[in-house]
Amino acid sequence: MPPFDQSIYQVRLDWGLAGLERLADADVVVIVDVLHFSSRLADAVLDGAEVDLAEAASWSVDAVAPALAVTAAAGGATVLVGGIRNASAVARAVQVVQEQRQARTSVVVIAAGERDGSNDLRFAVEDHLGAGAIIAALTDRGIDHTAPDAAVAAEGFRALRRALGHLISASGSARDGADAEMVAAAARLDAVSTVPVLRDRVFVAFP
Repeated sequence: MPPFDQSIYQVRLDWGLAGLERLADADVVVIVDVLHFSSRLADAVLDGAEVDLAEAASWSVDAVAPALAVTAAAGGATVLVGGIRNASAVARAVQVVQEQRQARTSVVVIAAGERDGSNDLRFAVEDHLGAGAIIAALTDRGIDHTAPDAAVAAEGFRALRRALGHLISASGSARDGADAEMVAAAARLDAVSTVPVLRDRVFVAFP
């Protein structure tokens, strides 16, 4: 068994496309890109929009690459997009998928991260908190057999949830030219109840 595939756990966490490729295949993949993609897409499908992958790629290549990889994989997982704004809704969606499947459902949470000047993927505070918010919400629903990576993110979120606004606005990603209004909106926990899901290469609202 590869040491980093987290296959013995129901809920797993890693970073970017390389992280997705490291992890064992899962029934559900949740992509988290808090400042650029997750929040904007959740608001778009809330308003009834349908966003195809080509348009989504213009918003965030780092978030769309895992979605493309999953859709290209044989069998394909259910691809959801989540963040701080819809963390509880994502957990509800995963529970619905599990109930529909009538089986224990594995979940991979992929934090998109950010690209630095050398185009290397770097840790992003906001995506770690967003992933943690979703994993904590899954745990609250009893989907709680979490890998150590996922558990650390969830407990970090729980410990820091009162400081979300400050931590995200003070992050390097936010200070790197991000719109202040967008940053504030992205830090609002459970502000929306919609979850984007990928259907035939188009993001729509989860039923």
